[in-house]
Amino acid sequence: MHNTLLKRFLNSCSDNRKSKIENLKWLGLSVIAFVLVVTGAAAEAQQPAKVPRIGYLTGATPDGQSARIESFRQGLRELGYVEGKNIVIEYRYAELKPDRLPALAVELVRLKVDVIVTGGSGLTRATKNATNMIPIVMSHDTDPVANGFVASLARPGGNITGLSNLAPEISGKQLELLKEIVPKLSRVAVLGTSTASGTAHKLRETELAAGAFTVKLQFLDVLSSNDIETAFRAAGKGRADAVLVLRVPIEHRLLNLQLKAGFQRYTAIHNTS
Repeated sequence: MHNTLLKRFLNSCSDNRKSKIENLKWLGLSVIAFVLVVTGAAAEAQQPAKVPRIGYLTGATPDGQSARIESFRQGLRELGYVEGKNIVIEYRYAELKPDRLPALAVELVRLKVDVIVTGGSGLTRATKNATNMIPIVMSHDTDPVANGFVASLARPGGNITGLSNLAPEISGKQLELLKEIVPKLSRVAVLGTSTASGTAHKLRETELAAGAFTVKLQFLDVLSSNDIETAFRAAGKGRADAVLVLRVPIEHRLLNLQLKAGFQRYTAIHNTS
């Protein structure tokens, strides 16, 4: 069962709501499959029904995660599971404080939830360190094999499965879209966090794609939200025609406000995962 659920998440850069819902529906399917296996619902139909409990761990704030949570709930509803009726979800928010993740993961384990849903590699690693028994379903990860979460995409093994946005074609597609929007595109500022898992891998992919489009890249390291404005100023000095955001430690809602507030001259693409 575990080995058949890992899917490749190929549209992490999409802003299309239907695509997001479909991805989260797949996530919901993975979660429910795990719950059915763990609780033995099919085999114990004669016994009093146990209400499955899902642990949901996020590094964001409640407001910053509300849209994704609602999409996740919708995916579950489409599969017949309604929160508060036949399923319970325990939410834990790190509120942009990564150092809180280990304790929150342990808290969910102590609650004896049936399955834990995580986001990126930091969340998954904290949960992996907290349990090797409770199934973990990650909503996205740049490279789950390299990060040591699964043995392979075909045969994950262990107690972790979920969705991966490891797809070399994404970087090429992002630059292709920028080229269509800005036909004379020649320089692209790439914003990313060098210390974040997967950044080096994504940057290499982007560099390979840039060669095919004869585009020069300028990597700008963003270690905190305070670096966003500095990065955009550096992009201006580097005469960037567009901005590509790999991943930065700032909620997308705030990033969008930054883009709208003072940097309207740039065409920008950023991941929504």
